[in-house]
Amino acid sequence: MKTIECKAPAKVNYRLDVLRRRPDGYHDLRMIMQRIDLCDDIRISLSENPGVRVACGKEGVPDGPGNIAWRAADALLKLSGRCTGIDISIVKNIPVAAGLGGGSSDCASVLMGVNELLELHLTDEQLMEAGSKLGADVPFFIFKKTALAEGIGDKLAAVEAAPAWLVIVNPNLAVSTAWVYQNLQLTAGKDEYIIPRFYGSVADICAILANDLEKVTIGKFPVIDQIKQKLLQVGAAGSLMSGSGSTVFGVFAEEANARKVAEKLSLESDWFVAAVKTL
Repeated sequence: MKTIECKAPAKVNYRLDVLRRRPDGYHDLRMIMQRIDLCDDIRISLSENPGVRVACGKEGVPDGPGNIAWRAADALLKLSGRCTGIDISIVKNIPVAAGLGGGSSDCASVLMGVNELLELHLTDEQLMEAGSKLGADVPFFIFKKTALAEGIGDKLAAVEAAPAWLVIVNPNLAVSTAWVYQNLQLTAGKDEYIIPRFYGSVADICAILANDLEKVTIGKFPVIDQIKQKLLQVGAAGSLMSGSGSTVFGVFAEEANARKVAEKLSLESDWFVAAVKTL
C-alpha cells in the first residue's frame, strides 16, 4: 500500500496582538507567524484495514479521535467515500502544549498527505478551509509562507521576512491556551496600528516583537521571563514568548552565534533547547 513521509514544522509568533473578544467566545487576533525547521516526523500509509489509526506514544498526545491529526484523516477519508484504512505514525520532536503549533502542523501535514494518497486533488485553498474547522492555526501551515494572520488566525496574507536563526527554549512546562485566554485582560486601542508586510533584516523583525499573552503566562510561570532575559544577556537581538507559551525564542542573525548559545544553555539546564532556522 502507498506511503508518504513528511515533516511538520513548528512556528513562532513574531507578534501576537489580541484585539477583542468575539461573540462566539473566540478572540480576534493579529499575528506575524513564522515557520521554523524544528519538525515532527509523520508517516502516512494506506491500509486494507478500514478506519483511521494514529500512533504517537508521546505523553499528552492522544492516539485516537482526540488527536487533531486523526480528525483530519477521518474527514478526508469520509469525503473520499472509500472503504480503505489510514495508518499514521507521528514522531514528536516539537514540545507539546508549548506555543509552537505542533499539533496544528501535524494536522496540516496529514491533510496534505492524505489528499495526495487518496488522489482527492483538493486545492490548498480547499484544504485550508477544511483545516480551519479543525484548528485555528492549521490553515497557516498549509499556506506555507510567513504570514500576517488575522481573525482567529484564519485570514492570511504573505509577509516577507529576512532569514534568521532562533534559539528555542522550553522549560518543560505545558501551558493551556484556553487558560491563558480566560485570564487575559484586554486593553483597547490596537486597531489603528498597521503592521508592515516587509522585514528586511533581523533588526526589523526585532522591532515588532510583541505578545499580548506574555503577561498572563509569565504571571504564572516567572521562569519564562527569566529565559527571555537570559537570551538577551547572551547575545540575542530580541526575545519573545511564542503563542500562549511556554516556549521562548531568541533571534540571531548568524548560525554560529545561535548554535553557541544553544549549546551553552543546554549545558546549564535541563530545558529543551534547539538552534533552528526560519523557513
